Amino acid sequence: MFAGHFAASVLAKGAAPRLPFWACVGAAQLIDIGWAGLVLAGVERMRLDPALPGSPLDLFHMPWTHSLAMAALWSLLAGALAARWWGRAGWWIGAVVFSHWLGDLLVHRPDLPLWPGSATKLGLGLWNLPEVEMLVEIGLLALAVAWWVGVRVRARLAARPALGWLLAILLLALVGELPGEPPSPQGMAMLALLGFAVAMAVAAMVDRADSRG
Repeated sequence: MFAGHFAASVLAKGAAPRLPFWACVGAAQLIDIGWAGLVLAGVERMRLDPALPGSPLDLFHMPWTHSLAMAALWSLLAGALAARWWGRAGWWIGAVVFSHWLGDLLVHRPDLPLWPGSATKLGLGLWNLPEVEMLVEIGLLALAVAWWVGVRVRARLAARPALGWLLAILLLALVGELPGEPPSPQGMAMLALLGFAVAMAVAAMVDRADSRG
């Protein structure tokens, strides 16, 4: 899941407008940012199997970022840190971080351990139905943005930045679905970090547009 994770960012920004949108967007992918870093460091491991339906990712070892226990821990830490900066609204950041694990539970094959070292791994496997999975992702994001546009209109803020952000994320998601040989695991991690950086930069542009009125 890529685009669908950002639905939680949009909901958090609409519910807590004082939060910077770039922080909401970063929170949605914080677990994967950590995952990419640990893959590059050789701590967590993956394989790329083009024969797999939908996503070629075989995520066979990622206990420190994607186990249920560690995802809950990162969410609590992120929420507590954000609350120091933005008050009670900062706990929305923690909720967005944890939403990532819930989204992964929906689409991943069983590769999400309950805790580091757990033999039980969860995943409902929507990746095995790629057309359905993409519709679910885009639908979640579109519904969240439609709600956010309504919130912005009622607050007399421009709707265009929100719609522009949706278009940018959808374009990133579509580029990620283009056919071709998958890169190496390290290359995939680097591409993921680049995609997250672009998404946060676009979100910062929305913040900047709002600050200008």
